[in-house]
This record gives sequence, structure tokens and C-alpha cells, in this order.
Amino acid sequence: MSARQKLNRRHFLQTTGAATAAGYFAGTSSLGNAQESPNERPVFATIGLRNQGWTITNKSFKYADFAAMADVDANVLGENIEKAKKAQGKAPEGYADYRKLLERKDIDAVMIAAPDHWHTKISVEAMLAGKDVYCEKPLTLTIDEGKLIEKIVKQTGRVFQVGTMQRTENNQRFLQAIAMIRDGRIGEIRKVTCGINGATGSPVIPAIDVPKGLDWDFWLGPAPKVPYRALPEMRKGYGGGVPLYTNCHYAWRNWYEYSGGQMNDWGAHHVDIATWALGADQSGPSKITPVSFSLPVDYKDGHPTVGDQYNSPTKFEIHANMPGDIPLVITSEGDNGIMFEGTKGRFFVNRGKIVGKPVEDLESNPLPEDAIENVYGGPVAANHTDNFVQAMRSRKQPISDVWTHNRMLETCHLANISIRLGRELNWDPTKREIVGDDEANSFLSRESRKGYEIDM
Repeated sequence: MSARQKLNRRHFLQTTGAATAAGYFAGTSSLGNAQESPNERPVFATIGLRNQGWTITNKSFKYADFAAMADVDANVLGENIEKAKKAQGKAPEGYADYRKLLERKDIDAVMIAAPDHWHTKISVEAMLAGKDVYCEKPLTLTIDEGKLIEKIVKQTGRVFQVGTMQRTENNQRFLQAIAMIRDGRIGEIRKVTCGINGATGSPVIPAIDVPKGLDWDFWLGPAPKVPYRALPEMRKGYGGGVPLYTNCHYAWRNWYEYSGGQMNDWGAHHVDIATWALGADQSGPSKITPVSFSLPVDYKDGHPTVGDQYNSPTKFEIHANMPGDIPLVITSEGDNGIMFEGTKGRFFVNRGKIVGKPVEDLESNPLPEDAIENVYGGPVAANHTDNFVQAMRSRKQPISDVWTHNRMLETCHLANISIRLGRELNWDPTKREIVGDDEANSFLSRESRKGYEIDM
């Protein structure tokens, strides 16, 4: 690193450390100009590299230099180091153990795309190591994990972006949806429906030898120690090149030990937008009702009775009673996206379209010019990383901050608990606890496997 690069980097660190983390993203565009100088770019590292890990990294080369990468699968690590070398002209250092990466003083921020059961541990340890954090959604496996992350963000003053990129990207369709609601285009909201796709169960998946290059014990980390499982059939399309049926790569989303199924995977996107639109991202539901659901295996006391098949829900219809007694329906049926229904009309939005008469009416009666910026809090960033880096400079929390994310994710977590126990839950959004149900409250936290506790 040249003397000028060191000076400019010192200026970046001084700038980013000059203010507190209080407040939300204000939408400044000053960083866009600063990014033209490669010597003032922050230094990033990525932890967890398959699929979404590479996706968010690839989106970020325009804004940051990647000095390091970590993954417990040597094959995945090597492949992505080579791709990063081609993208930025220099290979980042590779690590099998992310903790070694966190020890480096030259890294300003980490991007975390490890499986969900790792998110809280890595996020907390990264912040305590002085790093700003961009973590994929869903942020946590339990509600209490969300509270811990909030505590550490406040304690350390680190900037923390959650990867709910629908708040920034997708041609601003979701921002337009919220702007239309705020402008009264459908009157008072009467109902919101989030379609988030169902899932499939699995055959019995046998225990087999761990693939070469994969550190299975470290992949499990905080989760219970179990055998590696897989069938020969390979996954195709997005996330392909790994076993279709497994308790590891990609398919971990279908296991409550590592994820929250579709409820937390797609729900973290659409329930987020719905909650934001309802103005409920500082509160939450009062009641969660599992109208219908289907689990792929038998359950007892909220836990699956077998360990060799997918165990998260395949079908579901959940009703959440949101502030103002507005029903939020989360369903595996219908088109993937969000339907907003009000006293004056309705419209539907997803990543590919926004449709309905209120949308058609915009042609003759457009929204105010600043409507979308007012939703976002300023000029909309080029992508989610751009917003994150702007927040690093301003020391204001980005558009997907941990507090609003956790509030909406509580709805998804509660939905899963209601399915696992097969009953309605009453929720106190002020105390953030389930009312009158000790068994259900026991699902608000989880124990980490010995040796993989959060290092605080």
C-alpha cells in the first residue's frame, strides 16, 4: 500500500468513526462521488461464499476492495477467491476459520452469508472486533438472538445492514408500493397478504461420508452435532451442483436446526415490506393464528421426531393481527408477492411487477416527485451495498437496520412457533414475549453447542 493510499484510508476510518450509530439512513449522495477515487474505498471481507455470498460480493466490487474471504468448504473458498481475483485484479486471502479473518485490523466491514444458524455468532463477534456488518437475511434463528444483536450494535456503535435488499433494489417497485399507500391511493389498508411459496418434504436421507474439503463439524457450529446426510440426486438451477436432498449446502433452508424454512427465507423479504407499509416496524402483531399448515414429519412438543428428513413446513396459512387490527396473511398459496387491499382499491407487487388499477391510475395522476425518496429517507442508493457504504461514512444506520428487521422477523419467528406447537399465540410487542405460554416462550432462544458459543 502506498503512502497516499494509507493516508486516504486513514481519512476514511476517521470519517466513519466520527459520529455515533444513532439514527437511520438519511440518503446522502456524497459517497457516490467519493467512490470515483479507488484509494478511498473501504476494505471488505466475505464470510460464507456459496450462492448469496458471491452474489452480494459481486455487487460490491464497485464500492469496496475485498481483502479476505472465509468458508468452511475448501472447494467453495478456492472457487470464489479465483472469481474475486478476476473481478478486482487481486486475490483476497482465504480462511477456513472466519475468526482469523476478524483479527485483521485492515478490514473495515464484513459481509456475512453463512447459513442462518451462524448469523448471530459471526455478527456479534465481528462487531466486537470493530467491523461494520452486512449480514444476509433472515438475521437470526430466534427472537432473543435479535435482541442480542441490537444490544451489541448499540454498545459498539457499528453500522449494520441486513440483506433485505427489496428495500433498495428491484427497480424500486416495493418503494413505489409503500409510496402509493402513504399517498392514500388505496385508502385505509384493510388487509395485506404475503405469498411466499411452499416447500417440499424429502425422502429419508441417509448418513454418508463427508465430502472432501468440507469441515462438517465447523459447518454445524452452534447447531447440534449430527451426521452429514445426502442422496445422490443433484440440485439443478440456482444453487445447483450440490445434492438435492441433504442437510448441508442449499437444502439447509428446509431444517429448523439451521433456518426457519420458507417462513423466514421468503417471509423475511415480503413480511418486511408489508410491515414497513403498515407502519408497524417499531411494534408488531398481537396475535398469531395458524389457520392451516402441513409439516413433512411428525412433531412432539414442538420438535421433530426424526432427524433424517426435512422438517420445516411445506404448506401454511398464518394470520397475524397487526396494529389497528389489520390482518396480515402469510400463505404458501398463490403468486409470490404482496397484495395490499384498502378501502379504495388494491394492488399486487413482487420482484417482477406491480399491477392493479391504482397502479394504472398513476399514468394520469402520478405520485409526487419526492414520494419514493420520502419513503427511502433520501435519494435511493444504486444498490444495497451502496447504501451500506454511505451509512459507513455517515455513521447512520442503513435502510435495512437491525431494529426494524427484527420487529418484522418476530412475526415470522412467531408464525413458525405457532406451527411447531399447533396453536394460536398471543404476543406482547412491548415486552417482546409470548403471553401466558411458557412452552412457546422456550422457543424464543436456543442453546449453542459446546465449543461454539458466542465469543463475547
